[in-house]
Amino acid sequence: MAEKATDKNIVEIKKLLKAKGITIGTEKALKGLKLGKISKIYLSSNCSDKTLESIDQYAKLSKAEIVKLDYPNDELGLLCKKPFSISVLSVPK
Repeated sequence: MAEKATDKNIVEIKKLLKAKGITIGTEKALKGLKLGKISKIYLSSNCSDKTLESIDQYAKLSKAEIVKLDYPNDELGLLCKKPFSISVLSVPK
């Protein structure tokens, strides 16, 4: 299903954030997956089961890679320099 994250994923997320090549949010990720416009999804370690099931389902259909991070959503928010928790990050094709 999802590969375990290492520090290289964090480095990749930081690079994508600088290049504005990453989208924050479950709704935008699901919409992109349904349209087949997402290549990779990053999920926080405490992402809700409902969100995980939805994303897993659409990721299989659009052949997007899912990466399960070792960080909870509040730490992922800090990593992205946002004042809120982030459960889902998506990378467009």
